[in-house]
Amino acid sequence: MALTVLSACGGARPVRPPAPPIHGQFYRVHPGDTLYSIARRSGRDYHDLARWNGISPPYTIYPGQLLRLVPRKRAVKTRARRDPKVFRKKSKKMLKHRWRWPLKGVIVRNFAATGRKGIDIAAPPGTPVRAAAPGKVVYSGSGLVGYGKLVIVKHGETYLSAYGNNRRLRVREGQRVKAGQVIGEVGRGSDGRAVLHFEIRRNGNPVDPLRMLPRR
Repeated sequence: MALTVLSACGGARPVRPPAPPIHGQFYRVHPGDTLYSIARRSGRDYHDLARWNGISPPYTIYPGQLLRLVPRKRAVKTRARRDPKVFRKKSKKMLKHRWRWPLKGVIVRNFAATGRKGIDIAAPPGTPVRAAAPGKVVYSGSGLVGYGKLVIVKHGETYLSAYGNNRRLRVREGQRVKAGQVIGEVGRGSDGRAVLHFEIRRNGNPVDPLRMLPRR
């Protein structure tokens, strides 16, 4: 969102009205949000939000991610009291969630080598990148620094998968995809290698994809 910009004649273009306050115990991240802006709009300290959601510096968040705006114990008790049966049903469903490989290739950087931010899988440029599970595309673009052309798919309330370094994106935001559906094409990373950067995140926090994907 642009700030006020002075024109050549010394005037100023009007700025957009400030974003509305955020209320409630949970908030779904929208494109353009940052942890700092969410904290400001909800009247919280961003350090608290980071701690409650297990987010480490540089405090990266993703569109579609569900953030808690209150301490964990209070939020869980309130949500379970509101609808305990639905809460338990959703939890069991996510435990049975199955993942598939987004492509065939050689792992050139594992979870530790990427700084616990996913894995890099080498494959020829143009290799189809496929959704690792069914879900909804919550981001498709190149606005996140370091990820190139990126697709993020939301899988239920808990999980996200991210596919970076594409040379071409094959899906749009808001689109629902099936497991195995082509969503992009392998491009090159910042070091020039043809790789797919792949992440799985649980409640916004990266988990080792090799612990989630089937052995091969």
